[in-house]
Formats: sequence, C-alpha cells, structure tokens
Amino acid sequence: MTPKLGSCYYPEHWSEEQWQKDADDMINSGLAWVRIGEFAWSRIEPEEGVYNFEWLDRAISILGSAGLNIVMSTPTATPPRWVIDKWPDMLIVDADGRARQSGSRRHYCFSHEGYLEEAIRISEIIAKRYGDNSFIKAWQLDNEYGCHDTTLSYSRSALKAFRRWTLKKYKTIEQLNESWKNVFWSMEYNDFEQIQLPNLTVTDPNPIHSLDFKRFSSDQVIKFNRSQSQVLRKYTQVPLMHNYMGRITDFDHFEVGKDLDIASWDSYPLGFLEDRSNQSDSFKNKFMRFGDPDFQSFHHDLYRSVGNGRWWVMEQQPGPVNWAPYNPEPANGAVRLWTWEAIAHGAEVVSYFRWRQAPFAQEQMHAGLNRPDGVKAPGLSEASQVFSELKEFDSIDQVQSKVALIFDYESCWAWEVMPQGKDFTYFELVYDYYRALRSLGLSIDIIPPNAIDLSDYKVLLLPGLMHIGDQLESAIKEFDGVIISGPRTGSKTLDMSIPINLPPVVPGIKGTVARVETLRPKAEIPIKDQGYFKKWMETLVDSDNVIKFCDDGRPAIIGNEKNLYIAGWADQDTLRSIFTDICADQEISITHLNDCVRIRETSTHRFWFNFSEEESTVGSIKIPASGVFWEAI
Repeated sequence: MTPKLGSCYYPEHWSEEQWQKDADDMINSGLAWVRIGEFAWSRIEPEEGVYNFEWLDRAISILGSAGLNIVMSTPTATPPRWVIDKWPDMLIVDADGRARQSGSRRHYCFSHEGYLEEAIRISEIIAKRYGDNSFIKAWQLDNEYGCHDTTLSYSRSALKAFRRWTLKKYKTIEQLNESWKNVFWSMEYNDFEQIQLPNLTVTDPNPIHSLDFKRFSSDQVIKFNRSQSQVLRKYTQVPLMHNYMGRITDFDHFEVGKDLDIASWDSYPLGFLEDRSNQSDSFKNKFMRFGDPDFQSFHHDLYRSVGNGRWWVMEQQPGPVNWAPYNPEPANGAVRLWTWEAIAHGAEVVSYFRWRQAPFAQEQMHAGLNRPDGVKAPGLSEASQVFSELKEFDSIDQVQSKVALIFDYESCWAWEVMPQGKDFTYFELVYDYYRALRSLGLSIDIIPPNAIDLSDYKVLLLPGLMHIGDQLESAIKEFDGVIISGPRTGSKTLDMSIPINLPPVVPGIKGTVARVETLRPKAEIPIKDQGYFKKWMETLVDSDNVIKFCDDGRPAIIGNEKNLYIAGWADQDTLRSIFTDICADQEISITHLNDCVRIRETSTHRFWFNFSEEESTVGSIKIPASGVFWEAI
C-alpha cells in the first residue's frame, strides 16, 4: 500500500473564482484526496424540499477534474434551523434535563425518530445524485459521533426508546427486576412504562440501570450509522467510513465499524494533550509542541482494528487549534512527524484539517494548511515534504504484532458507572499498559473483547476487562502465549454484580479478591524489589502461587509464567519490568527508549520518532530533533 495525503475543503466558504486555484494548488502540493460536504446541509437544502445542488456539482467537477479523489459526506451532523423548527423536540437533552440548543453542531438526539427519518431522507437524496459520480471515491457518514458529549441524551425520545430497548432485552418486567436486582431500595417496577432514565436521582442510580442505558445509547449510535450505511450501499460501490475522535468512549466503535469499510479518526495531538489528557503539568509543558508521544499511536492502533485493517486520519492538526484550554503552535517538524507516525501505523490516507483557515465563525482561530489570505502556512511545507519522501517507498505494509492489548468499550462504561475511586478510569488503565509497552520499542495490536483467534500473538493483555465472554474465554484456553490480566479483570457479571465465585474470574488464575481499596492521590503501596501500586489495590487470598509481594505482605502478582494477574494499578517502572521479563521469555526483541522516542515496525522498515526539539540517540541510532528516521529491516 502506498499512502496518500489529503485535506478537508469547504467550497461553500469561498467564492467560486477561488475553487480552481485551490484545486490546482492541492495537486501541486502533493495532495490526492479532498473531503467535502459534511456541514453543507443548509446550502444543499435551504428550505424543506427546496434543493440547490448546482454549486456542489460545479465544486465536485472542478476538484475531480484537477485530479483529486473526493470523499463526499452526509451532512447530518449539522441539521439546519428549519429542521429544528419542524422537530423542536429533536434536540439532545443533558443529564440536568436541559435541551442543547441550535447555533452550533451535533445538537440532535440519536433517539428521535423524526430526525432519523430526516437524516435518512437527505442522505438518500445526496446518494442518488452522487452515488455513481466517478470523482467520488469514498463517503463519510455524519461527522464525529459523540463529540461534545452528545451520545447520551435524556430526552423524551430517549426515554421512549429506552423502554422499548429494555422490553426487547428482558421480555418481562419480572426478568428485568431480577436482572437489575431491583429488590434493593424497593426499586421494583410493575411495568416497563414506569422505567425512567438514570439521571436526576437523589443519589447514585442502580448501576445496572446506568450500564444498560449506556449500552442502549451506544446501540442508538449504531442504528443511526447503519441507517445511512444501508442507504448509501444502494447507490454506491465505493468505501464508506466515519471519522471517530480521540478518547470518545461513549459508544462501541467496533460495532459501528461493522457497517463501514474504513475507520478514520481526527488527530489533534496538541489539542488532545490539553483537553483530554490526565498527565501532569510538567509533562504537558515538556510535550506542549508535540503532544503525548503515545496518545496518537494508541488511536492509530485502535482504529486500525475498528476498520479491520483499513483506516485513515481524516483530520490531522496542521497548526494551532482553537478549542483546547491552551493552543500552542506545533514545533517545526511536528506536522511531518505526526504524518509519518500515522503512515507507519498503517494509515492509507492522512488528510489535514483544513486547506485554508476560515476568517470567520467558530473556527476562525483554527489554523489550516494556508492562512486566511491564501499564503502557505508552515504545515503545508511539511506535508509537501512528506509527499516527496513517500516516493522512496514502493509500499508501506503492516505486520501483525507479537503483543495484543484488549480494549473494551463496555468496560469503559462499567467503570464510569462504578469507579469506586474518583480517579479510576478504564481508558487510563489500558493506556498505562500501552505506554509501558511502547517505551520498550514494541508495536502493539489493539483488539476487541470478542477476539476469537489469538494464535499469532505471544502476549495478550486484558487489564480491567469487566467481563470475559464465552468467545474470549474459549480463545484464552487455546492460547499458547502469556496472558496478563488485572486489576479488576473479570470482576463483574454482565448484570453489573459481583460474581458468586468471587473475582478474578480469569481462566487459569486461582485466587480470590477478598477486598479492594482505592488510594488517594500520591498514596502508594510499595511492591518488594519493584515499584508501587497507585489508585487501586486488591487484597488477594487463596492463591496457589504468589510471584511478587507488596511490602505490607499482600500478594502483588499471582499466577505462573504463562498467566499473570496484577493485583493493583502498577506504576510505569513496574509494568516495564514485568513486560521486559515476559518479552525475554517469549524471545520478543525490545529496545528501552526514553520518553521522547518511539518506534513502529512495518513489514520492511523500522521507523523512529523523536518528540523533542533536541537530537536523541538510542544505541547507534541518531534521531534528528522533531524528526523521523527509518531503516530497512
């Protein structure tokens, strides 16, 4: 596969006289793809049933004739005002019962049947017109599901749909009461129509009620996406995709991806460092102009799995953004580094947001590849440099890693519902394991929790996995490599209760979690000859083999050389030590890296990335400042 570059473009924002020059400049800069149309509903249909496609026809013709491959979009993330006037109850409602107003984007509720029909209707109208257009080589459905906290809605539409969902799942109110254990606090229902949404309760709602609501809300996103996918498949044979976001876990991306051909995501390293990272201020200061060295790669690996091997970066940050608490400028070379990192992880296309910075509206402070006056911005030169460098490669193909890390959206929801400690998050736990693996120079595959075939892996990690399903349990029993689980792995039933046979419920692990505790910030439990546990600690009893003890005498790691259970949230040094020993046993080559350098291996090359404005040296390898180095393997 030879990766390509692209950009996001909004012809409706610029005069038609500008379009031809923009198209030619994109080609001359090395871009091959352009995405259009995702926010253009009001220009396509300014009034209900009144359509204006002529401008879009001309834009598609100009861009395509210049040699650009076009990603066409359904515009359903931004319903125009007249749609809201028609369906005033279609607005998403937050947990405090307040309707989110128009005047921005993503203001629709996934459960509103009227809006779903509007979304299907406009998608079909656009698909009929452009489904066989030879310039359109892919479609994007909607834009950034779940962004701005828009998955969970507490509207009347959501309530009605949730009651239907529970009826379908449980069949009888008696079964629901039994599964939810509603005998607690006299919460038993006599009818499904009595069920409310789990918000505005005096104290915490029933945890299984909350978890089921999150499951339901995810299913509504899947239904919404599937409805557009089914429409488009009637009119086009080209690939369908959606652009996911960083650290959005409110819906199951693996399930959404089953109705699509490609996964894409929107990568904003500096914005995410400020807006979605729990790292310290000193860490953020150090990587202020590069972003967290592992955050982007985590999502590259995640979405490669969501897309079943096919994935893009649909929006790559090219300069300062406008939406984070602080918005620094990328270091010289950072845009090139981010682009190459995505390519090394298997991106078919890296597309920059956006071609030209808008001089108006909410995103006027968001940089593009060009300034508002059309002068090239620094990111464009770095994108063109990547285009020239790509000519050195016949193809850049992926290989399966030796190490697999399970990521499970349902576990995210479960630990949001019942974190037990203020700072316990499933994402952060899994991400800590990922960071430790990356610091050893390893390439990692992130896989879903229903994985069936693990035969080509040597190490499988499942930290914090709420429940081990039948498929995964069977796969684990057949697995010949090393399994690392804990903490909290297998600690709940699907009904969000403690198993009668106390956790950990992990195949091959003998031991019982007698008690758990959560620790205050900076409170640590030392591990003998090791590091420490933070945030979460389990007291294990009845184990047949303790591998490591804490200083207070409690087991820290139990199991055997093929199956380890870690009884707490371990620090990075402890995780690195554990993984180093396992890799040695499994004959997996590692490279100890400093916190600025990372590695990714493809079928033919090893790529080195330096997230620092100073040159870094690893053995005989010198990685230039803010740079990328590759070598044949």
